[in-house]
Amino acid sequence: MSAHHGVPRRRGRVASVVHGRWADLGQALFARGDLTSDWVPAFAAVPRSAFLPDDIWPYDPVRGDHVHVSRLDDPARWQAYADTDVPVVTQWDENSDTHTPMTEPTSSSAMPSITLSMLRDLDVEAGSRVLEIGTGTGWSAGLLAHRLGRSNVVSVEVDASVAARARTRLGRIGLPVPVIGTDGLVGHPAGAPYDRIIATCGVRKIPYTWIRQSRGGGLILAPWGTHYTPMDVNVLLTVDRDARYASGRFLGPLEFTKLRAHRLAPPKHHDYLARHPFNNASASLTATTAAELGPGRFDAARFAVGIRVPDCVHAAGAERDGVQPVWFYSLTDHSWAAVMFRGTTGLATVRQAGPRRLWTEVEEALHWWHAHGCPGFERFGLTVTAEGETVWLDDPATPCRFPA
Repeated sequence: MSAHHGVPRRRGRVASVVHGRWADLGQALFARGDLTSDWVPAFAAVPRSAFLPDDIWPYDPVRGDHVHVSRLDDPARWQAYADTDVPVVTQWDENSDTHTPMTEPTSSSAMPSITLSMLRDLDVEAGSRVLEIGTGTGWSAGLLAHRLGRSNVVSVEVDASVAARARTRLGRIGLPVPVIGTDGLVGHPAGAPYDRIIATCGVRKIPYTWIRQSRGGGLILAPWGTHYTPMDVNVLLTVDRDARYASGRFLGPLEFTKLRAHRLAPPKHHDYLARHPFNNASASLTATTAAELGPGRFDAARFAVGIRVPDCVHAAGAERDGVQPVWFYSLTDHSWAAVMFRGTTGLATVRQAGPRRLWTEVEEALHWWHAHGCPGFERFGLTVTAEGETVWLDDPATPCRFPA
């Protein structure tokens, strides 16, 4: 899901240095450009399976859900998932001992295509010093250490148990990367400056500390998003020569477990209705359809609306009797909006309550997106300074976020 951005790709073969199902995956990723020849040696020497626990919850695309697989009970099935291009949850709700998914994955191994395409986009060079935010299983750190040398890689992980397991696995494979138990928000100033910083967790704001810990001209690659949806979009920032600000374009959509400090608890629906009862809300009609809000999980329209309507959560309810409710909740107050869509055409009923007119803001954002030619992710960019961050479209001098 990550996009190319003009980096030349060298050709080569994977099967000559990797064997079995892992080689089949590598060959497919190589053909797509996610795995480049400069990363093939690391891919061959540092398999993802070396970093996965005995109990995993890989995503099964046929079932459309995560399934529990135990290496002790079914080693062949476990290995098959480990060597497949699917995300694998390794911990739920900070409880690594449960075998039943609870509510939220808190540590996982991303799809190999995502991990490798991000390393490709990071554009490391011999001698590059890298800070990784979010160690997770340790696989990304292992790949980086094999390519650059373990003394050039530092990884930070806020979860002490996750960090400990990653240290063990990295040591076992002969790549004892320093794994620092700390919040990714603070980075690791003791090892600065870094030529590259890569986040393997979703963020809702780029910490300015990452810029100050970067070397002038360095790169920061992070999955960035808004609270409007769980979607993240990789952004590649170039740090200015004095490490005072960073700016760059978005690449492509994906979804990561969020940085602990940036996690958002689901809005409590009843609290909103208690503050502004449904019967007291203003009513109107709209010709906007549900599809116009963004038909796919990784749709650019959703990204644009999230930027233009800050501090808002979008939640689509289940369709019932031909009616699908879509709710919008403000994070700055208890304003809410609800749209009742009936089918794919015709007018939908709108109700809004509270100081903010959230549906009005959403419609205005959609009109803005259409007026600018329905821009894709690659036309958006981000600039981060000590004063804050600004999203822009095509021209950094033209911000596209409404004033907060």
